[in-house]
Amino acid sequence: MDEQPFRTAEAEDAPVVRAPDGATVRPLLALDGLGSQALFELPPGGVTRAVSHATVEELWYVMAGRGRIWRRQSGRETVDVLRVGTSVSVPLGTAFQFRADPDSPGPLRIVAVTMPPWPDGSTTEARPESGPWQPTVG
Repeated sequence: MDEQPFRTAEAEDAPVVRAPDGATVRPLLALDGLGSQALFELPPGGVTRAVSHATVEELWYVMAGRGRIWRRQSGRETVDVLRVGTSVSVPLGTAFQFRADPDSPGPLRIVAVTMPPWPDGSTTEARPESGPWQPTVG
């Protein structure tokens, strides 16, 4: 097994970029070939664009705020509440869209782990989908 270097990251020091779905994202850490971690943020009332991923799947954990996530895969469709302490999965090929409630006590903040790591610079990883809500960001 190849040894991976120890890494430490502070969210406040991470660059702020725009995710393909329009959310603000701070890339944090990655384990080569295994997975990557990022912090996503959406302001109260913000709604992302619906997308699906071509090669990655994700696990999310809500750190702050309130909202909803819509997911669709193979004829199944669901809308779930996002609140502090909620974890959700976004399996490969799942169409998804999320939003922050307008009365959220602050931004919806989600830590996500992407497996394998997000392919930096890819213009084809996030594929546009039709979702239930009108996007407001990005």
